[in-house]
Amino acid sequence: MKKILRWMCVGVLACCMSTTVQAQGWPANYNGVMLQAFYWDSYSATQWTRLRSQAQELSQYFSLVWLPQSGNCGGTSMGYDDMYWFPGHYDSSFGTETELRNLISTFSNNGIGTIADVVINHRKTNNGWFGFPTETYKGVTYSMGPSDVCFNDDGGKAKTEADNLGVTLGNADTGTDWDGMRDLDHKSTNVQNTVKAYLNMLLTDLKYAGFRYDMVKGYAASYTGMYNAASNPTYSVGEYWDGNAASVKTWINGTKVNGVIQSAAFDFPFRYGVRNALRGSANDKNTSNWNQDPNYQLLATTSIISDAAYRRYAVTFVENHDTEYRSSSYQQDPIRKDTLAANAFLLAMPGTPCIFLKHWLDCKQDIKAMIDVRKAAGLHNMSVPIQAATNKNYYAVMTDQKLLAVVGPGASTYTPTNQSYTKVLEGYRYAYYLNKNMETAWADKASGEYGNSVEVTLTAVSANSGAQLVYTTNGSNPTASSTKVASGTKIKLTSNTTLKVGLLIGGTVSGIVTRNYTIASEQTITVYVNIDKAEWNSSYVNFHSWGDYRIGTSWPGDRVTDTKNIGGKTWYYKDYVLKSASDYVNLVFSIGSGSPQSVDVNSVTQTSFFEISAEKDGTKYKVNNVTSGIGTITTDQPAASNRHWYTLSGQRINEPTKAGVYIHNGKKVVVK
Repeated sequence: MKKILRWMCVGVLACCMSTTVQAQGWPANYNGVMLQAFYWDSYSATQWTRLRSQAQELSQYFSLVWLPQSGNCGGTSMGYDDMYWFPGHYDSSFGTETELRNLISTFSNNGIGTIADVVINHRKTNNGWFGFPTETYKGVTYSMGPSDVCFNDDGGKAKTEADNLGVTLGNADTGTDWDGMRDLDHKSTNVQNTVKAYLNMLLTDLKYAGFRYDMVKGYAASYTGMYNAASNPTYSVGEYWDGNAASVKTWINGTKVNGVIQSAAFDFPFRYGVRNALRGSANDKNTSNWNQDPNYQLLATTSIISDAAYRRYAVTFVENHDTEYRSSSYQQDPIRKDTLAANAFLLAMPGTPCIFLKHWLDCKQDIKAMIDVRKAAGLHNMSVPIQAATNKNYYAVMTDQKLLAVVGPGASTYTPTNQSYTKVLEGYRYAYYLNKNMETAWADKASGEYGNSVEVTLTAVSANSGAQLVYTTNGSNPTASSTKVASGTKIKLTSNTTLKVGLLIGGTVSGIVTRNYTIASEQTITVYVNIDKAEWNSSYVNFHSWGDYRIGTSWPGDRVTDTKNIGGKTWYYKDYVLKSASDYVNLVFSIGSGSPQSVDVNSVTQTSFFEISAEKDGTKYKVNNVTSGIGTITTDQPAASNRHWYTLSGQRINEPTKAGVYIHNGKKVVVK
């Protein structure tokens, strides 16, 4: 955990051991993949309603989804300044309590377990240094006070304040002090009882499947063990932020209750090994060196998954909200190149992989295809990796003798010495091979949405050199009389298709794989903004944008000078191309170097008109969406001929093919 509020994921399996304690930590031989469904300031992308709408797609690839801390924090927040713990205070920056419950329920119905971010090292007050919220849940009132705060909190500042107020603090901190909010005294019976009630509520009331414990270095590992033994979550993982594998394993052992491990941990040593390999050196603090050539030999770094006795308890990752690049002034410790290779290595290894939301949004189809291969190979958190070869240009590893993964600049030219493997997937600096004894057909493109068309490579994974492939595009199972092609054939699909491909050997079809492809055309929307009411008196407006599929502009954004006179007002405007039906754009409007500026305008999915208000929300100007009130659009200047037609939802089309109301040449036009 760093000096600002942000963090990571959680896990635990219950098996009967005694009448009071169950074996926990993480399920053995667990084959699921987890998604970290947020990044820093992901207030749009992580809205509960937005995530809920993606449940069906996510369920095809993820068994667990980790959410940010979901309680109300008293304002816009990522949740790490946690304040309220119990129902009635769960309207957060990501949605309402009802929307949260609906999300968790929908995920569950689609086979996804939801992981709660549990922040109990520290807590935010709402009334001075020691004034915590008083909450009543199921007839029991929960309240904390000065005696529940570590007496050495904030490097002694809390003690000074307590002396001034004449109050008594609790025991010494059992972990690392954090100067930010009040560090809770986990020796306090009141703190223990409140935490246990809180965790029980998350599981039994909100229906979370498990926990990701934040900043577990801040208190003794034994308390994580105590809380899990009391609540019995299905999954638990602690954020023990340390690059030393021995230290992380010591924490895992520290969670034992009656000799039984109670929690998994994030494999930070794994992450640092990947970072160092892509950076080209180990622990180089000189940022000017971070773009040098990668050194893939460094992927051999010892981590939690290096130890067969602890692989089960490793949640692996390559990026998270504490390591990602945020801005030029707050760069953190990001992976700056070879993101695909990093995820390919992650998904080819044991442990439980946790995919970062930004990587999922930016590289969705590649990551989907990688997960498809991982599932086909049957990899799980206790699989056995065997290093096949390594040098500076590539790293090759076989896992369970089923999947051979090669990552690095040399991946495209690497030739396996073991002829038992067939290449089924490749991308920028990575390649996947499956063992031929799997006897299956393969289609390299994952199911999902593609623009305009999708080209699919069909591969026969078979030890029989005479194996052919047969396929259909209408959803029916292929037979010996279906279209036949040789292994390595590429087919191009230009419409929505259910593709089924089978392995044909001796007249028998087996090893059928299915892919569902949706072909979606891009759409262009136009965003208009008027600044008259704000009296910004400018000849331009900065449009700062970000969204699911686009690289965001650098602050303060694009300087827009193009204007149209509509309804007697001057509107600055800019076009945005949305890549799919789920794409959107977020905006902030400003002038100068970014001041004055507007509040965030989130999730714009259609042509829209915004007026900057004279009112402010704090220091930022409010924005009014006046799209519905624009009426008939006319312009003072004649529009150029052959302008595109637009539907009222903002989708650009060549020309109308059916009756309706459209926008053309700046006007609403009725087509009969």
